[in-house]
Amino acid sequence: MDDADSLTTTCANCGKGEESTGDLKACTACKLVKYCNRDCQIAHRPLHKKACKKRAAELYDEALFRDHQTPDDCPICFLPLPLDFGRNAAPQTTGIEIHAQTTFQSCCGKIICCGCIYAMCQEDRERGGERGPCAFCRAPMVTSAAEEIQRIKRLMEGNNAVAFNQLANTYWTGNLGMPQDYEKAIELTIRAGELGCQEAYCNLGNAYVTGRGVEMDKKKAKHYYELAAMNGSVLPRHNLGIMELKAGNIARANKHFILSANAGCKDSLDWVRKSFMNNFVTKDEYANTLRAYQQRHHEMKSNDRDKVGAFY
Repeated sequence: MDDADSLTTTCANCGKGEESTGDLKACTACKLVKYCNRDCQIAHRPLHKKACKKRAAELYDEALFRDHQTPDDCPICFLPLPLDFGRNAAPQTTGIEIHAQTTFQSCCGKIICCGCIYAMCQEDRERGGERGPCAFCRAPMVTSAAEEIQRIKRLMEGNNAVAFNQLANTYWTGNLGMPQDYEKAIELTIRAGELGCQEAYCNLGNAYVTGRGVEMDKKKAKHYYELAAMNGSVLPRHNLGIMELKAGNIARANKHFILSANAGCKDSLDWVRKSFMNNFVTKDEYANTLRAYQQRHHEMKSNDRDKVGAFY
């Protein structure tokens, strides 16, 4: 048995093997060593602390800078949903143009691109009627704010992450007849993030940047932006790039900008271009990023979405 194998089958503190202690538990932070019990882990901590922190930071960065490009498709046209920087209610923190490109349907819990919503409305107008039922589930449109809230709460009973975020947004803004209640908004937003809503963690990051409902805290803002980015959200990835740039961490900033540009963010692509012109990224890195950006926009493009864009 070599040294690598022995590390995984003996306690790092007392040296006892699994045959005498039972299953060993790995250090949850670094995964490098194992212990037979918590007492051994505490006793070994002074010797292990430095290596543990170093490896834990490496593992965190591996997760943070992994390419998380898994965009959801619109359930009607089956094209990747466009980047949407306008659906969130919490304050935005970049100069990116703001307009909603998707719509959350409280009847079925689906997120539909506004190209499909536009096409549906056009068909309704051609028939001479009012806007018809949901394009996906065919449920009638809500007739009041109270009905909208009721539908959202019904979705929340099934742990729909976006529904939690939608209700949180009403507390952020005081919309749909709900009181403006930052404490409740934060509680619901955290739950939405835990359930997998990317925009929720982005909203929390925005709140800590602007001090909306919480004390301004750039460290916490960065933490929530990182959680959102690791869930595949593009806007917080761009925000992280800006933060790292301001901190003088140019290499880390460019990693964020490249990933964000690959996912279709033009503002990030502009930063990658500037970095290329200033010799901070290579010609191949810029060329690959530009191709990925163009490919992503090609995948998201449709005539109906173009018409909505022309309207804005």
